[in-house]
Amino acid sequence: MVKSFEPRLGASSFESVVDMWHHRIGSTPRETAFHYRLGAAWREMSWEQAGEASREIANGLLALGIKPEERCALLSETRVEWILADLAILCAGAATTTLYPASTADESAHILADSESVLAFCSTWGQVDKLNSIRDKLPKLKTIVVFDGEGDGDAVLSLHDLRLKGAAFAEAKPEAYRSRTQGIEKDHLASLIYTSGTTGVPKGVMLTHDAWVYEAEAIDALRLMTPVDKQFLFLPLAHVFAKVLEVTTIRLGVPTVVDGDADQVAKHLTQTSPTFVAAVPRFFEKAHANIIARIERRGFAAVRLFNWALDIGKRVSALERAGEPVSIRLRAQHRMAERLVFRRIRQHFGGRIRFFISGGAPLSKELAEFFHALGLLILEGYGLTESAAASCVNRPDSFKFGSVGKPLPGCEVRIADDGEILLRSRGVMRGYHNLPKESAASLPGDGWLATGDVGHVLPTGHVVITDRKKEIIVTAGGKNIAPAHFAELLKARAPLVGQVLVHGDRRPYCVALVSLDEEAAHRFATERNLPLSLVALSRHADLLDAIQRDIDAVNRTLPSFETIKRFAVLPEPATVASGLLTPSLKVKRGEIESRYAELIDDLYDRPIA
Repeated sequence: MVKSFEPRLGASSFESVVDMWHHRIGSTPRETAFHYRLGAAWREMSWEQAGEASREIANGLLALGIKPEERCALLSETRVEWILADLAILCAGAATTTLYPASTADESAHILADSESVLAFCSTWGQVDKLNSIRDKLPKLKTIVVFDGEGDGDAVLSLHDLRLKGAAFAEAKPEAYRSRTQGIEKDHLASLIYTSGTTGVPKGVMLTHDAWVYEAEAIDALRLMTPVDKQFLFLPLAHVFAKVLEVTTIRLGVPTVVDGDADQVAKHLTQTSPTFVAAVPRFFEKAHANIIARIERRGFAAVRLFNWALDIGKRVSALERAGEPVSIRLRAQHRMAERLVFRRIRQHFGGRIRFFISGGAPLSKELAEFFHALGLLILEGYGLTESAAASCVNRPDSFKFGSVGKPLPGCEVRIADDGEILLRSRGVMRGYHNLPKESAASLPGDGWLATGDVGHVLPTGHVVITDRKKEIIVTAGGKNIAPAHFAELLKARAPLVGQVLVHGDRRPYCVALVSLDEEAAHRFATERNLPLSLVALSRHADLLDAIQRDIDAVNRTLPSFETIKRFAVLPEPATVASGLLTPSLKVKRGEIESRYAELIDDLYDRPIA
């Protein structure tokens, strides 16, 4: 068993997230809490201003009769109003249920009905219309609050009107807010977050106030960041990964750039110059592809210079990670590479990045090594919705690429006899909402959480995840294969590849279904005057040959039974909109294998050359 590492946690400082929030407001009232965009301009909001807004919204909820631990839903893009509404829900003693803005009407109906949400915050009238289309399925939903636009004078209120209602309520009942917040206890429900549903219907994970307080305290104990840092937060706040960043920055007083415009991340990074950014691996895969494409567009000389610099950077990185000295000559070459190449690349990320945090899915070791050679450190972490996100994380002074780091203070890790990773901490969920059997299966007893992930612990204490327990492939020859390993290697190498699904359970060998990265595929087709449609490209010999070369290169690094013998390119992108990815960008294995069953069978019907 691996137990929590120093520094250990003492007794909790706060009874609830609300206590922590009030402490932050009182400690640094005039310091900047959030940077956000209003039109094209960036604005700032102090902790005091944020506190005033959340208090007015909370009083508005009390005026509407919201009861303790009742669920209020949030259906919105990442924006500062999301955070204010979330904190207001907690201050009203209620619990937040989250929905992704891309959720379909049916998905929204399931979550809102299962959670018994009585109120929903929506970012726009487009989201309001989505909920109005399913109101007959939501008998508990009484009120909708819209961030942008006016209310309808009936069941839809504008956020502005809710704040006015809250101000009037506070004047009439000045003790109501204090009474409600003081009644919040650490084991009260704070969040009902639904799993992404890769293998079935999403389950509602019940997380308490103490779970979030624990996460904030544990990360604070690591001293990863301080108030002089600046966070850039663009992850969907409906996901547990972003939620843990929200509570942590409250605990630490770190100013946060809140910006959910995923298409403008690169531009906004250069405008705001953050010191750390959290992202999912797909962000780094696309950034890697964009760096390579940008260099190649500059011609042969630029490519040659970049490759020289990258080689120098990788050599220095390897030596430093091994604790070995760097020669005077190599150090001088590295300074030259810094001046000519690396510094310019880092400017595309704002120029001040101390580290990135990667989570939500496995990060390729090769990708981490690539960015570290450029002077950009990616700290991979690990956790589940069921553990309130962070359970393990690499540290700037103790990181190992290919691992998810060491357990957070106060978190224990145990490896079961079958290789499954078990976690125990104050962050572990109360259970699944309305699902006692599933709760019992995931919570085997004594505070442990069965993660469903398979892995091991290195002698250094770093945890390595190898795959999902349910997704281990057992071939017809009896070989056990972790499909995520090949997918990581190929995505790190092949810019044309968006997502990879390896198939081979009870089959004689493994095959792969590959989706295209739309941006890279469009660039590939334009440069070669090929058809631009994905359907045509998915069958074009030039593109298939390019991907085959990358697959062959990966295959050469693997034992024969793990290699991909055949592949096919999907005629559609793997996206949330296409139904092939979850809102948290995980591959829906069952959906892809069902939709493309004939294509998979065809890969096995033809003899291997």
